[in-house]
Order: sequence, then structure tokens, then C-alpha cells
Amino acid sequence: MLSDDQAAFLSAQRVGRLATADARGNPHVVPGCFAIDGGALYVTIDEKPKRPSARPLKRLRNMMENPSAAFVADRYDEDWRQLGWVMLRGRVEILSGGPEHDNAQALLRERYSQYRTMQLAELPVIALRFDRVTAWGNLAVRPLR
Repeated sequence: MLSDDQAAFLSAQRVGRLATADARGNPHVVPGCFAIDGGALYVTIDEKPKRPSARPLKRLRNMMENPSAAFVADRYDEDWRQLGWVMLRGRVEILSGGPEHDNAQALLRERYSQYRTMQLAELPVIALRFDRVTAWGNLAVRPLR
């Protein structure tokens, strides 16, 4: 579903923004690290300090109420000819374990060295099964300055 240009652009980006909404449609957007495999984008819940609470994170609560979500990765540059973004939309599933969960965490560990020392096995993975891709701007992959 991703074009070669879109896949290369996403691979070159280090962070994106995950957008969810609760049952009333109230939006919630958070930045996150990601990996893509086939028609799914994965984001893991990690060990970074979060507000202590017995309740699940807002993004997870939203997904339980409303499984529609979007993810966008973008590039900003003062030279506006370099601007570009890719947005993925679809339905999310929260993976608590199993082969897909474990594979997603392996992909994320490979992509982000920070995850290699974290205890992620018991933490959920968000799987965005995207069925719509929208892109805009310059998606050419360019070396970092």
C-alpha cells in the first residue's frame, strides 16, 4: 500500500505523531517512535517515566473506545521546498503478547537503540493497521546536514 517513496520517507523519519480520539471524538495527539512492517505501523508503550496512575494511558483508553487512528511523520525545513509528510489512517489493535507483539518489539529495538535496554516484553504494542495513505510535499530522502 505504501509507495517506494513513502516507505523510504517514513524509514528516514525518527519520530511521528499518533492521533487518537475518545468515544466523543475528542482528539489526543502524542509523539512516538515507530516501525512499519507490511500494512501495520507499530508503537510500543515503553519505560519512560509517565504520570503514576492505575489507569491506562489516554491513548490506550481512546483506542479501547474508538479504534480509528492516524499517524503522521513529517519533515520541516526552513527551505519550504523540502517540506513533506506521510499520514497513515486505519484501525488500531492493542497487542499484549504473541508473535506479532514480539516481532514488533524486535523491529522497534532494531530501529531505536534506546529500546534495547528496556524491559518491553510485558508492555503493550499499538498496531495501526492502515488502510489509507496520504502524502504531500517533497518525499525525497536526503542526507542529514
